[in-house]
Amino acid sequence: MSAGLSAMSIGRLASLACHLECAAPKVGNVHRGADFADVTFYDFLASGEIVGDVIDRNQRKRVGEKILECVRWTQADIGSNTNLGIVLLLVPLAEGVAEPAARRIVTPDQVAEVLARLDSRDSACVYEAIRLAKPGGLKRVEKFDVEGTPPISLLDAMAVAASHDDIARQYVTNFQDVFEIATALEKMVSSGMGLIEAIVREHVNRLARSGDSLIARKGGSDLSRRAQGLAQRVVEVAESREDYERALSELDFWLRADGNRRNPGTTADLIAGGIFVGLVNNLFPLKF
Repeated sequence: MSAGLSAMSIGRLASLACHLECAAPKVGNVHRGADFADVTFYDFLASGEIVGDVIDRNQRKRVGEKILECVRWTQADIGSNTNLGIVLLLVPLAEGVAEPAARRIVTPDQVAEVLARLDSRDSACVYEAIRLAKPGGLKRVEKFDVEGTPPISLLDAMAVAASHDDIARQYVTNFQDVFEIATALEKMVSSGMGLIEAIVREHVNRLARSGDSLIARKGGSDLSRRAQGLAQRVVEVAESREDYERALSELDFWLRADGNRRNPGTTADLIAGGIFVGLVNNLFPLKF
């Protein structure tokens, strides 16, 4: 890790991951060249600062308590759900960072240990955080509904939601997708690609692979499959710079054509998690 990054706290690295994810011009998302009608790039920058500060100032608090504090602060100052998915990913990841003699590192096994320690207190806090954030498209469910009594085991609730929510799935796979994203970014940057371009490409790659669960929640599974198909076209022409940029622009236009209903926000959250893992584990330099 560079001298600068190695001196940064875990919370600062979390904030940096949020900022890099948001600044990258990913299709369909807010970035430094595109806002939504109700939320701006600067709202996301401020939200990233909140995440890092809560992580650093509350190291002795439980995972659920830190998640809830992030959401409370965000709702108070931003007034919009700009970071629930990111918080649900980065707080457990930050909790799992170990500092052996050689260097800091976070691994799936360490994250598994964090998840195994979650109890009813964490479950209650996470349920309250979700209710405060009011994520888009959230529907009533028969078992473990967020408006009901929190379950004793948060992992039980995440397991039920895993089939239709990409964030929940991370809790039952030890954050498999997040670690895969970190590895993919490492490979692209090591091949000579700038980090921001790698972030944009991996975002499209993930969308092409499985669609986006936020799009599915807001607009239905058919809409998510449509987004997935358009992303697959981008991936198919990626070897031609001209064709790739044209297809990327067309996908971006389509994703923005219906308000926020087609926003691949969950995929963006996973990307932020992957960037954080990459920064902690020194997988890639900050070469833009």
